[in-house]
Amino acid sequence: MDIGVIHMLDNSSKENMFQAVSDYGFPVCQLSCWNMELCTPEVARRVVREASEANVRVCAVWAGVPGPAVWNFTEGPVTLGLVPEAYRAERVEALKRWADFGEWIGAPAIITHCGFIPENLTDPEYPAVVAAIREVAEYCESRGLGFWFETGQETPIVLLRTIQRIGTSNLGINLDPANLILYGKGNPIDALDTIGSYVRNIHVKDGLYPTDGERLGEEVKAGTGKVDFPAFVRKLGDIGFKGEYIIEREISGEEQRQDILSTTADLKLWLQGV
Repeated sequence: MDIGVIHMLDNSSKENMFQAVSDYGFPVCQLSCWNMELCTPEVARRVVREASEANVRVCAVWAGVPGPAVWNFTEGPVTLGLVPEAYRAERVEALKRWADFGEWIGAPAIITHCGFIPENLTDPEYPAVVAAIREVAEYCESRGLGFWFETGQETPIVLLRTIQRIGTSNLGINLDPANLILYGKGNPIDALDTIGSYVRNIHVKDGLYPTDGERLGEEVKAGTGKVDFPAFVRKLGDIGFKGEYIIEREISGEEQRQDILSTTADLKLWLQGV
């Protein structure tokens, strides 16, 4: 159960691109990128070389897609993931390219948000969304990769239903407990009863429930929000989770660095009870 961090892919630096991960003392990261121009064999070769030099393992590629992305309740349903028909075909192809990249660097899986998957299984748009995700999942499967959903815009039962309908053998979940809270979609501890067997990675992130019907809840430092992390990690241990705990703090600068260091120390204490 290694502890790591989300790390943005940056090919512009002259130093080792994993130096920041090493500086934290982490042995692992999720490598995240939204820039399709970096999805090349040349960049992949650099990733492999410099990850090895830094003794950092990439546990998954967090795959961003082209087009708008608005993280709220009003514009989110028509901009995020594979749900909006206007961007769906382009994003399916983009995720296939990230699958190629994942294969080139030896990552086990790609991760993404699929968007506001319809709650109503009789919604006429639902079959097309399932088909699009299946196309990506099958491509990943053909490359020996997993396709993992990051929780956020959908309830746990919608995620379970969609996984069952897609039906490939390589599906998993990157469980972000804060996102379930920020979107008002569920309690992360209870969610494990529904989707726990599919959880492959954890985002160590915290947040508050929304109090306005048009705005997400607020992301906060892990341990100061509504995620009961000691109980959460104990339940993960109870169901046999052996994956990575990836710290995510959605701010920048020195405060982000200090929060990541503090969360690392807290997480080690929480994990002692597992």
